[in-house]
Amino acid sequence: MTNCRVAISVDSDEGLDAQVAAHFGRCAYFTVVDVQDGKIVETTSVENPYYASHQPGQVPAFIGSLDVGVMLSGGMGGRAAQVFARLGVEAVTGAAGTARDAIEAYLSDSLSGAEPCQHH
Repeated sequence: MTNCRVAISVDSDEGLDAQVAAHFGRCAYFTVVDVQDGKIVETTSVENPYYASHQPGQVPAFIGSLDVGVMLSGGMGGRAAQVFARLGVEAVTGAAGTARDAIEAYLSDSLSGAEPCQHH
């Protein structure tokens, strides 16, 4: 995908230098990356309004409200992946390292697909 908006679950508001969070629903922030022609053109840090507590579907709906087409995370529950599918958001798990590492892996096609977490 050469033009898209990608959200990455992260532990801090350090943008592309933030560490990827292990679980998207329990992350403190999201790094939102706009990609055009396969290149990063803009990056924003967004606080997770449901960090302290959330009900099923709240965090995916919030991500959808940001006009995101792809959600990268270390992991997520199966129910969240189903909600993302209904919203038309591609859920991708297995991201690691920094947000920059995750988006580069996704853009180079070495990161794709979603496997539900065993804990959630």
